[in-house]
Amino acid sequence: MAPDPLVRLQAVSKVFPGGIVGLDAVDLDIVGGEFLTLLGPSGCGKTTSLRVIAGFESPSSGKVLLDGRDITALRPFDRPVNTVFQDYALFPHMNVAENVGFGLSLRKLSGAEQSKRVGEALDMVGLADKLNARVSELSGGQRQRVALARAIVCEPRVLLLDEPLSALDAHLREQMQVELKRLQSRLGTTFVMVTHDQTEALSISDRIVVMNKGRIEQIAPPATLYDRPATTFVASFIGTMNLLQSRFVGRDGDRLRFAAGALPLEAMPENGEAPSTGAMRIIGVRPEDLLATTKATAGTAPARVNSIVFHGRTLRLHAELEKGAPVVIDAPRQAEGFQFSVGDVAHISLRPGANCPVLSG
Repeated sequence: MAPDPLVRLQAVSKVFPGGIVGLDAVDLDIVGGEFLTLLGPSGCGKTTSLRVIAGFESPSSGKVLLDGRDITALRPFDRPVNTVFQDYALFPHMNVAENVGFGLSLRKLSGAEQSKRVGEALDMVGLADKLNARVSELSGGQRQRVALARAIVCEPRVLLLDEPLSALDAHLREQMQVELKRLQSRLGTTFVMVTHDQTEALSISDRIVVMNKGRIEQIAPPATLYDRPATTFVASFIGTMNLLQSRFVGRDGDRLRFAAGALPLEAMPENGEAPSTGAMRIIGVRPEDLLATTKATAGTAPARVNSIVFHGRTLRLHAELEKGAPVVIDAPRQAEGFQFSVGDVAHISLRPGANCPVLSG
């Protein structure tokens, strides 16, 4: 039995002036203690969802519940929710301790208790030695940690993060992803993060909400989204996926057999049902689930290589099947040089055991 949600969006819609739909009847349950990420392209509704939870936006219809209590009409500072903004929103005229303790200064706490909490929060984000530093003296990563400390010092039930790592360089960003997950696990606080970076979402989330055009396409743990995307949008947005128009040719035990032109494919049925023979379906195939050789054998199909992209341990082949259908293959890089050049014909096949989804629109 699923636990009761800490936060629930119930048929929440948001229509902006001019009739622009930001959210379209969104239902979302957020479980206490989880790291949930809202992911999607610009304008999909992820930031609007976050702002509705925070109280910065009022929904046009629907409700926001926290622990079963309707908080839709509550002002932001009346909610047990704190937000870490994209630009950190630190006060430049205050030092680190004053920034972190600002929210506490509005509460009826003694000076000693405020100082204790500020020190604990800064220690938690690894900045105990920056207590009296000016904000202008800090690096981007340190400012981000100060913003986190300021958000957690008031012990919110929910911490909202609006693209919190977008201003950091790639190396620091990866480091802070690890730190964010460590901090969330240590605190046990519910984190809800907005990002458009799928790698970031996949690396630190317990569950991911993929949004598109104001609606939720799929909610699932990272591995499920990657291996079993529910729609072609999710499949194409999460990682790289070949979307191959394929004809159903039969069944082999619990595996469904398809053909994308001359390329034999296998897929697992989601509901146990098989299409009728000859029916067309879109089969999703990850680049790492395709094998490429220089010689044609049974079960392979020819694909002409149009370009080769260096990916470190692998080389990504962009190729074309018959009738111009594009296909992407990740092939291991060999120390003695690679076996394909642009213009060559690679003979490709599906990796045995590959779990290819049958996709809906």
